[in-house]
Amino acid sequence: MSYEVTATRRRPQQFNDLVGQEFVAETLKNSIKSGKIAHAYLFSGPRGCGKTSTARILAKALNCQNGPTDQPCGTCSTCQEITKGTSLDVIEIDGASNTSVENIRQIKDEVLFPPSNAKYKIYIIDEVHMLSTSAFNALLKTIEEPPPYVIFIFATTELQKVPATIKSRCQQFNFRLVAIDKVKQCLAEAAAELGIQADDEALFWIARESTGSMRDAYTLFDQVVAFSDGHITYEKIRDKLGLVGIDRLNTVFEACAQNRTADVIGLLDEFLQAGVSIEQLISNSADYLRSLLLIKNGVKKESLLGNSAERYSSVVLGAWNTVQIERALSIYLQLYRDIRYSLSPRYELELAFSRLCWLGSYVSNAEVKKAIDAAQGLLMGAPVAQSTAPSAQTAPASTVTAEVPQSQSAPAGMNPIPAGMPRLSMLDELIAKEQAGISDDDTGDPGSPDGSGGEGENANPFLNGGPLPPEQSVAASEAENAHPAELDARLKLNIPLNDVTDDGQTMPVVDVPLSETGYTVNPDAEEGEDGWSNMDAPPDDDYYPVEADFSEQAEQVYEAEAASGNQGAQNTAPVQLQDTLETANGQTISIAQLRGQVTANLAVTDSFAASNLEKTGLWVVEADSVNTTVETVYDLSLIEKKKDVIAAELSNACGRPMKFNVTQKAVEPQKTAAPVEIPSQVSILVHAFKGTIVAGRM
Repeated sequence: MSYEVTATRRRPQQFNDLVGQEFVAETLKNSIKSGKIAHAYLFSGPRGCGKTSTARILAKALNCQNGPTDQPCGTCSTCQEITKGTSLDVIEIDGASNTSVENIRQIKDEVLFPPSNAKYKIYIIDEVHMLSTSAFNALLKTIEEPPPYVIFIFATTELQKVPATIKSRCQQFNFRLVAIDKVKQCLAEAAAELGIQADDEALFWIARESTGSMRDAYTLFDQVVAFSDGHITYEKIRDKLGLVGIDRLNTVFEACAQNRTADVIGLLDEFLQAGVSIEQLISNSADYLRSLLLIKNGVKKESLLGNSAERYSSVVLGAWNTVQIERALSIYLQLYRDIRYSLSPRYELELAFSRLCWLGSYVSNAEVKKAIDAAQGLLMGAPVAQSTAPSAQTAPASTVTAEVPQSQSAPAGMNPIPAGMPRLSMLDELIAKEQAGISDDDTGDPGSPDGSGGEGENANPFLNGGPLPPEQSVAASEAENAHPAELDARLKLNIPLNDVTDDGQTMPVVDVPLSETGYTVNPDAEEGEDGWSNMDAPPDDDYYPVEADFSEQAEQVYEAEAASGNQGAQNTAPVQLQDTLETANGQTISIAQLRGQVTANLAVTDSFAASNLEKTGLWVVEADSVNTTVETVYDLSLIEKKKDVIAAELSNACGRPMKFNVTQKAVEPQKTAAPVEIPSQVSILVHAFKGTIVAGRM
């Protein structure tokens, strides 16, 4: 008899032979026993988990001469024909090569004829997701209402590609991956059937490499048997297939844990010279680090580790903690993604192992936070847990000494110092004082200006954090020279709104604070009064117009406005214009000086109002109001928003309530030019060329 591969030789022939699919087997057996047989089944799951084998077992169970039965005999002619694939009533179709609608039409024609020898005509369509959309649509009616003797069994590895209309017409069974323990057990039975001795470690490696697929496991098993000479060992697999192995990984990772970079690079060169590929070395290293991480977290299950926990190096487990191993595993997972686009994959590999050599110094963010929290407690003067162990070194009291406390819990209310954290020896006196009940007033002056808490040996450097910054020190000195109440009284402008005019507007009554000499107080003066008064003449520049010129311009404006008034305005008495103004305290100031003072004060308190005030025209004072104009409507809208602020500042300058009125300057209409007679020559040209005269000069 010719050689038969293990996957075919050990194909399941009964429902009880299915490995890892107990749910599917029990459901099908119970449905056959109760006679509730569906007309369509859909088997889905990964490759090599028994979908096609289950379909053949179901076909034998339905067509067996002793059935339908949940345990087909396997000896009758029908069972043997189905096993060999020669039965005329069990048709297996490859969906990948029969995807067209013509193949489905052929099936629709064949189902009209009953089975020749068996009880059911069964169609097994493997990889059904490869059918075209038209083929699926042609199959819908047939699988929904087939003849009573026809049963469809579909198998697929990509269930998401099967239309929902097909799924709704079938009973669905999801096949699962086989556990590693069960795969190892099946491999051991296969080795015993062949009379081959196999080590558990080697079988575990084959089972892990199969990733839950029985067909992959049997195929790899046949390959290993071919070069093992009757005895399968892990060392033979490692050498023949170019693996690194647990022993070699222990050696290289121990060198990394001990920070022997030169030895690590030498071992990597040996592995690559021996034929181990870079991808395989990265994969084996990632598996090794994953196993270390599982062991660190208390996982000892051999099927997950791939080896017994004792096989892994205790040196590596003791040198690295869980966070550092997680960091190492992330490095290799990222490395496997990066080598596809790397300049040299070997350089990337050597760099990754070089990083592992200083992995012992890696500190996670959580550990940094714990250290900062402990240091914050120390600097805030919190009591610390004292250690009974002697200090690592002797140093003066004023220096920083390093002390490693014992691993014991600190008393309640104490701040534990982490192992290896430096401790300030000057804190010992603070702890002793707090335990003895001595206050800070007994040893130092906590209210000293420099913040040192006094002078001498009893000075406490942790009372208020030292002297104030320069800007705060200046503010504190100014606060000492001027009482806050006095500052508020000087800076506050008291303008009660209690004076109502005839037109219903509320005018502020200004309470102007005056100095002893009768001048207004300047709150911005740094060292008392600077001698400047509101009565001094303004600087002689373009900002303030000359008084004589201003008066003449005011007269001209008034005369122009009076001449352009209506007839009713001619009967009214002329308004008395003023070029000077007398304040409440009897002082006389010019209009130019008033305007300059108001603009200068607003430049300090409200720069936006001051900038709008500069756009106004000449000021005309009429009794208790100031009238002016602006050029545009936009400027008028802006100054209207600041009208109350300007009026308040104006009232403050004059010492009595004042109004501020602003209007838009009247625009003189442009005179229309007299029509110009167009020369006849130009008219002829315009009519000839159908043009238009757009510009020109006569």
